[in-house]
Amino acid sequence: MTRDQLSRYFNLGKKRNTNRVLHNLSEYLSSIRDGYETIYYLSKLGRVYVGCEKVRRVGGHVYHTIMRNELWLFYRCPRDWKNEVKISDGTTNIIVDGMFSQNGFKHFLEVDNLQTMKQNREKIKRYGMLMDSLVKQIGYYPTIVWLTTTELRRKQLEESCEGLKCKVFTINDIQ
Repeated sequence: MTRDQLSRYFNLGKKRNTNRVLHNLSEYLSSIRDGYETIYYLSKLGRVYVGCEKVRRVGGHVYHTIMRNELWLFYRCPRDWKNEVKISDGTTNIIVDGMFSQNGFKHFLEVDNLQTMKQNREKIKRYGMLMDSLVKQIGYYPTIVWLTTTELRRKQLEESCEGLKCKVFTINDIQ
């Protein structure tokens, strides 16, 4: 998570206090810089302390995770949130970036960060093929929530999702 995400989640107040808290936890945290932001994750000692077995590696997926965290915070940290969930009807498969419920209704999250629009359209097509079986399983059409980077990509996603229950946000909408 970024410093600002940690500050919002733990209600740490001003940047100075957040920086103080993060400095005090520095032996349990590792960090990387992305432009002007610092992204924090658990170090080996931090993973041992909290009992986490998942090792985070620095790679191209970092901003994808940061965007997913932004939407998690935007939806007020749903308790049933799950990352990277496989949805299947036996013939068609999708791995959704996140799945959660809001007001008793399922939502599927897709983060559009580095994919091409062609890849996004293929995934939307697979969602369309899965919808009938999802309606039979859960009784309604789940909402697909897209998080993207620009207004142009938002418009392209909205056009591609025509006929599906869908919401498209840009990262600037939810920060």
